[in-house]
Amino acid sequence: MAEVISHRANGSVSAQPSLQRQPSFSSFPSSRSTSAISIRNEGSKKPRSPAPPMVREDNDSAGSSRDSSLFPAHSKALRSRLRSQYPADSIENHVEYILVASFDIDRGSVMEHQYPSAISGDDTVLAELMLPDQAHVRSQDWTIFFLHKDTTSEDEEREARRELRRKRRRRKDGEEEGDDTTAGAEEDGTSEDDYTESEDDMDPEGPPLVYVLNLVNTKQDNTVKRGAIVKAMAICTRHPFLHIYKPLLLLALEEYFRTPDLDTLATLYNALNAMDLSMLPKLSHLETFVLQASDAKDMFIEKFEHMIRQRKYEEAERLSLPSAASSSSDLKKQNYAVPRDTHEFESKVLYNSIPVPIKIPTAPSPETVGDFSLIKLIQTFSNPHTTQPQPFALHPHLTTSGAYTHPIIVLVNALLTQKRIIFIGHNRPSGEVAEAVLAACALASGGMLRGFVRHAFPYTDLTKVDDLLKVPGFIAGVTNPAFSYKPEWWDLLCDLPTGRMKISNKIESANITEGQSFFQSQGIPVGMFQSGPDSKAGAVDPTGDTQFMESLNQSIANRHGENAIRAKWRSWVLKFTRIAAAFEETVYGASALYIGSHETDQGAYGVSGHGFVWPDEASKLRELAANVHRVEGWRSTRSYFSFVQDLARQWERRPVRGIDLHHQHDKLRCLKLTQEQSAAIYLALARCVEEAGTPTTSTSSLDLVSQSSQSQSQSLTIANDPDRTPGEQLQYDTVLQLLCVLPESNSGLFYLSLGLFHPRQDVRIAVVRLLERIMEHPAGRIHWGSLGRFAKLAFFRVKREDGARGKE
Repeated sequence: MAEVISHRANGSVSAQPSLQRQPSFSSFPSSRSTSAISIRNEGSKKPRSPAPPMVREDNDSAGSSRDSSLFPAHSKALRSRLRSQYPADSIENHVEYILVASFDIDRGSVMEHQYPSAISGDDTVLAELMLPDQAHVRSQDWTIFFLHKDTTSEDEEREARRELRRKRRRRKDGEEEGDDTTAGAEEDGTSEDDYTESEDDMDPEGPPLVYVLNLVNTKQDNTVKRGAIVKAMAICTRHPFLHIYKPLLLLALEEYFRTPDLDTLATLYNALNAMDLSMLPKLSHLETFVLQASDAKDMFIEKFEHMIRQRKYEEAERLSLPSAASSSSDLKKQNYAVPRDTHEFESKVLYNSIPVPIKIPTAPSPETVGDFSLIKLIQTFSNPHTTQPQPFALHPHLTTSGAYTHPIIVLVNALLTQKRIIFIGHNRPSGEVAEAVLAACALASGGMLRGFVRHAFPYTDLTKVDDLLKVPGFIAGVTNPAFSYKPEWWDLLCDLPTGRMKISNKIESANITEGQSFFQSQGIPVGMFQSGPDSKAGAVDPTGDTQFMESLNQSIANRHGENAIRAKWRSWVLKFTRIAAAFEETVYGASALYIGSHETDQGAYGVSGHGFVWPDEASKLRELAANVHRVEGWRSTRSYFSFVQDLARQWERRPVRGIDLHHQHDKLRCLKLTQEQSAAIYLALARCVEEAGTPTTSTSSLDLVSQSSQSQSQSLTIANDPDRTPGEQLQYDTVLQLLCVLPESNSGLFYLSLGLFHPRQDVRIAVVRLLERIMEHPAGRIHWGSLGRFAKLAFFRVKREDGARGKE
């Protein structure tokens, strides 16, 4: 325990109470939340939170993270500093509050304790959320709900933190002036103050949420009224992976039944906030995407190794100081080990002398809160539909494949078009409906879209229905059957016990849109294709949703696992956003989802084009027309506007802008190309990676690869982004950008490796050069390892031929 606390000694356990004024919380979004659809200024700030921001705007800090692990054995990696997602000296707590509520037969739900201080707001509302309906009939129940922080108090806290950083910066400038190591770090953009400033920017959606994990226990006791004692304990945290605290909450609530005082809460609070996560490296946006898409347990393992070397160096430096010589005997020798699976970081919490192991997700996805199962959600509504399908009431936004649209597709359509959704679980634990709500948010997000969790209410009840109805497009979980008799309260009702969904007869009808008129004027059928329960896949399936759901259910039946199902849904959401972009361009002439399309169409690398790829124009128009209602409904929602903002921020940090890598790879994968067309794509892909390296290497390699590129001596990567210079860092990022469109779950390097069999020699050599760069990359080596043996033999054959030709 001593070694854990030592890393958090300057942290938030004691720092926060003195820094902040008492904040105000509410279980519903404030009027300044994104309930109103708006596009905020690009200068908006990101959340103050121990949880890492999902869409990173800090180019310098992200760059430092990537730069430090390019080549672990390289001296540069030893000199640079790798950032932690949760620094040991952070002023932020892992857990902000611990609450205890109980049920009194005379007073109802009562808040007993709040530690370390009281949360301003309505204690009765919090107590009611902590003690859900029918909690007394179960020995144990879990609940999750969210608290929205008051915007004014958040602004004051942010200003206080800025002042604290300014003081730290002035002190640091005085103490470390002329220090070579610090200067080198600043040159690499890894200055601690720069990182903190950018990380503390506020989320464009508003103040960050506080996630509350709640446990209710019922103890039978004949000496009290009603013969039972019902108590609930909740942990309030900024971590979306709040499920990691479940073992601690179980132990603490049992302890509280024995010793119901503040000391019990203080012990839990201090133990949780002493948890050391400082060895968890910070990943860039591209690295996060690649890690999420890979099942390799050693992906980015070198980053964890670098953190260990960095920590050992810091400890050795401290021991070498004269002031530490006398106390060196008190310091324990700490053993560090790399994780067995880099998708999770292993730590421990010492609670009442019990070491409780904790696993933290290294790269959590946006809109992913808690521990849920997409497979469970899909099976809940798929099985009844498969065995005994029932028709839905038709609605253009929801039933995109007719009355027998798959229920999961109806649910996703409702989420995308911002409908009011209620999951009802009569006589079911509140934790079950909360899990369904969180799974639905992740389903529609696909790890890409935002705006669902902030307007989700994993558990609520009738006493809060007035506030609930003020929130547009809410996703709520309830256990009271009274909600099912009020169709004016919801647009889609999802009944968990029966596995059925119902579209409200009070739902607002969809207006005729410009997109609908556009396709109808050309005689193309628009949306809502009538399909029967026995329709074959592909027969009447212009959206492809029926075929997709059959493939998904087959994967579940074959036990492919949760990660595989999430990857499939991510691909579905990605395809939908790309179809939406093509729809906007076709109907309106331009799309806000195509950031920088003018650059990719200039043919700077010898190829042009952007967006989704169809085999022909007729197929394109047919699929766009089939999705017209779904796309038009999405275009006016908060998730659409958030996605546009995210794309703009990501475009600013994109390593390569002159080529749409996804579009070019899709052409290799989907189209029947001529030799010259495929050659142009292979040469362009190889060139953009090569030019991102050092200028000398880039020029000489390009001469070998393509004689046609000799006239363009200036690096196109520099031309697209003058602020970035060629080098190892830019090449590292460029390879990452390429790997993002080549997930292992979707063919990987297969279509690139087909270039090894191209008739043209210069193309084969270019592909060899490209694959060599990928092999040298920490993440690329994993993709290379999964490539087939036949392609690897071709790689070495072409390489031998090139070497023999060079000797001649």
